[in-house]
Amino acid sequence: MSDYTLRRTMMVDTQVRPSDVTKFPIIEAMLSVPREAYVPQNMREVAYVGECVELGAGRVVLEPRTLAKMLDALDIQQNELVLDIGSALGYSSAVIARMAEAVIALEENEAMASDAQENFMENGADNVVSETGVLAQGAAAHGPYDVVILQGAVEAMPQTILDQVKEGGRIACIFAEGALGTVKIGYKLEGKITWRFAFNAAAPVLPGFQREAAFAL
Repeated sequence: MSDYTLRRTMMVDTQVRPSDVTKFPIIEAMLSVPREAYVPQNMREVAYVGECVELGAGRVVLEPRTLAKMLDALDIQQNELVLDIGSALGYSSAVIARMAEAVIALEENEAMASDAQENFMENGADNVVSETGVLAQGAAAHGPYDVVILQGAVEAMPQTILDQVKEGGRIACIFAEGALGTVKIGYKLEGKITWRFAFNAAAPVLPGFQREAAFAL
């Protein structure tokens, strides 16, 4: 058993299971996907820490507990299409790919998107499509989506993103509210999104999702 395999098992046993995440597909995905393969080479040693791994350009690999609990609340099914916004080097998309039919990994940082594509190929995540584009615009060409998830916090959610959630679909994101953010799951019914509180977590605000500063003289 490699050192990383051991660390993955420890991550699941000490960070994921104690957070009341028991759904088998999530546990299986997090035990299987090599988190260290989706961070820069010089950061592999910190890949399994119980906090967000900073990747630069405002991107992080969300802490394992946060991602696992978001996935638990979303309850992704094997026939569903998922849009993963701010996928950076692709870890979250690779995890989701093990439970969904297909994943669109949206990243506007071209270098990251290109590295993510390589990571997917090297690690057999063949139902993920790496898409380069502005995060706040989503990826309408492939939508609408059964599930949309954001890998970072938002202060304001663009209507463009909400429009890409399929009727009956779900969206999960961390709303930046004070020091501790709030994870909410939005359910789309009759064209409207109803948000429900899931749990508290923090992450940097994704570019394009900041609240516009009020104009003052």
